[in-house]
Amino acid sequence: MNWVGRDKAAIWHPFTPLEGVDDPLMITSAEGIYLHTEDGRKIIDAVSSWWVNLHGHSHPFIAEAIAKQASGLEHVIFAGFTHKPAIELAEALLSILPANQSKIFYSDNGSTSVEVALKMALQFWYNQGMEKKKIIAIDGAYHGDTFGSMSVGERSDFTKPFAKHLFDVDFIDFPRSDNEKEVFHQFQETVATGDIAAFIYEPLIQGASGMRMYSTTILNRLITHAQENNILCIADEVMTGFGRTGKLFASQYLTRSPDIMCLSKGITGGAMALGATSCTDKVIEAFRSKDLKQTFLHGHSYTANPIACAAGIASFKLLTDPYCQKNIDRITANHLAFVEKHKNAPVIKNIRSMGSILALEFKTDSDSSYFSELRNTLYPFFIEKDILLRPLGNLIYIIPPYIIQDEELSKIYRAIEEFLNLMPSHPS
Repeated sequence: MNWVGRDKAAIWHPFTPLEGVDDPLMITSAEGIYLHTEDGRKIIDAVSSWWVNLHGHSHPFIAEAIAKQASGLEHVIFAGFTHKPAIELAEALLSILPANQSKIFYSDNGSTSVEVALKMALQFWYNQGMEKKKIIAIDGAYHGDTFGSMSVGERSDFTKPFAKHLFDVDFIDFPRSDNEKEVFHQFQETVATGDIAAFIYEPLIQGASGMRMYSTTILNRLITHAQENNILCIADEVMTGFGRTGKLFASQYLTRSPDIMCLSKGITGGAMALGATSCTDKVIEAFRSKDLKQTFLHGHSYTANPIACAAGIASFKLLTDPYCQKNIDRITANHLAFVEKHKNAPVIKNIRSMGSILALEFKTDSDSSYFSELRNTLYPFFIEKDILLRPLGNLIYIIPPYIIQDEELSKIYRAIEEFLNLMPSHPS
């Protein structure tokens, strides 16, 4: 039996039906923006392998840091012990996060960083003997697939099998240019109940719901009103962090900083699994006690894994090199030019970009959700051209590694234009 046959016999893949789909592609190696297949193809990773890869695959600087750390300390329990990579990475993160962030709590991935944030926020009030137990979230949100993160995410077919087990959340409408006043009023009414513990949001861009973008104006108003009413604000920067929106963090576009931030994906440059949740001194003070019952009793077996932290330090050095920001600015300019060129295309429902993120939504005759049939045409079309674009229903997006060159971006743009030319001219 070949490798793919062995895969099918032994592995259950994420977000993938067990029947009726093509066999997975066997990747033997990767370098830069390219994934190398068993049969010799080179596929452009235009989505950074689920948004994690910042500096290209198999980056020698990150690989060297991982190898060096693995030969000295591969892992140690992080309760009662510490190590240099965890300390250095925490210090590095705090140096680029909003100035009000003061401590880092490590976990394993984006979902767990959100779980930590939610538990931290709820226990913040519990430790002070205050009955504030509700969370406000934005409709359409995606914060992960664990139970807490599902609870604060959009209630949809993704969460329907677990609906009875999710805790109650007050959702406000997604803010668009034509409903910002109504959304703010809705938020005010919810805050007025007096029992809100926290407000969680994906700053300026909702990722998995279709790269939906909203204004700094409304988000600033929401955060300001929440904090003025003693509500903790949680910024889920799992997708938007580490330069994706043009700035190091989307929160840096705002005048008000969050109380808690969730980080993962790009934190190690895409090389290792790691999550982190940062918070302010205000949050910390509610846990500053010798009483074990007021301790934040949360942790993971691989909390602050030294190898992952070493990868994170290496990625941080690459990210904060001026060369990286120049690349981000270059990608941003290319995306903006592509948006301007195609903003009036008759088959496009909406095209938008922010920083290194470009999203293009097609007009369709039917369902425009994640389950749109168009996704079954989009994915194979681009894969056959050796480009990985994983559609969200009738929407495709580009979030490339920052090292992608202009000619490689042009290849992706030309493939999209070819698909545009194949679309019916007047979809309903």
